[in-house]
Amino acid sequence: MIHGTLTSAAVIADAATLADEDGFGAVTLSAVARRLGVKAPSLYSHVRDREALLDGVTALALGELAGRIGAAIAGRAGRLALSGFATAHREYARDAPGRWQSLQRRAGESAVRSDAARQVVVLTRAVLRGYPVPEDQHVHAVRVLGATINGYLALERIGGFDHSEPSPEVSWRKTVDALDALLNAWPLDSEDTTS
Repeated sequence: MIHGTLTSAAVIADAATLADEDGFGAVTLSAVARRLGVKAPSLYSHVRDREALLDGVTALALGELAGRIGAAIAGRAGRLALSGFATAHREYARDAPGRWQSLQRRAGESAVRSDAARQVVVLTRAVLRGYPVPEDQHVHAVRVLGATINGYLALERIGGFDHSEPSPEVSWRKTVDALDALLNAWPLDSEDTTS
């Protein structure tokens, strides 16, 4: 790529491709510069530093994931929406492993406050509206969903389920069933109980 055609979006897209090819840890300014055929300092007019580059990949991944979630839950509610939501995450982790890794880090403010991050939150809340989870409890439910789905995917990614039966597919369905049951019987906080 010629230096004059570089844009922030192009630099971040190339970093995301590098993440998928070599792992998210391989994303550095110098590695991206080499791929683009430029010197690393020339990237600083497009991304502030490595953290900004990583946050750019995270925001890009959030946007792509939001698109997949939106398509997977459209017109669905309850168990069907939850299954679509979870499957969108799982397929994204398989199709874009480095980008998915970018979602497994403490992101900076630019990624956390991005439109893409807000869209993922909106879509997650749309799934939760199909369950009797009080709105003031949504933050807890979102954390349970994230911890369960991402934990499962992290273990699956490293082969943690490869040496035992049944297959991970069976456990995945059980995991979604368990989340569905939990959301349908969401517990009240102790301060919410009257007895």
